[in-house]
Amino acid sequence: MAPASELTVGQVAMRSGVAVSALHFYEARGLIRSHRTSGNQRRYGRDVLRRVAIIKVAQEVGISLAEIGEALASLPEGRTPTRDDWGLLSTAWRDALDHKIDQLKKLRDGLTDCIGCGCMSIDKCPLRNKGDRLANEGAGPRRLLVGP
Repeated sequence: MAPASELTVGQVAMRSGVAVSALHFYEARGLIRSHRTSGNQRRYGRDVLRRVAIIKVAQEVGISLAEIGEALASLPEGRTPTRDDWGLLSTAWRDALDHKIDQLKKLRDGLTDCIGCGCMSIDKCPLRNKGDRLANEGAGPRRLLVGP
């Protein structure tokens, strides 16, 4: 028996492992699309399964929904994203992920030390950030930030 070309919201939820409410949310944000039957029920093309998988993977690694939406908007509507599509999307996200990884490593390694926030309340600050000289580099925890 051939799989149905259109899926109900419940079928998409079961197959993708995403709650129905999340699917409604993704649809409201323009990440996925459905159409309505004459009985006003949502129906999704099978391509939505791959799109939801991309959303889940991207969210898992920290890509924002706005970034995911921009990436999915670059794909042809109604066509299941291909391996090449995934390659383009994931490559575009690589630099942002590398930056986040660098930031997390620096945060982990410097978490117990002066962070250069300018508070001057920790006993090490007068030694590590005397006179709040790190303020010249910009706002925030200067010692824990990785460049752009």
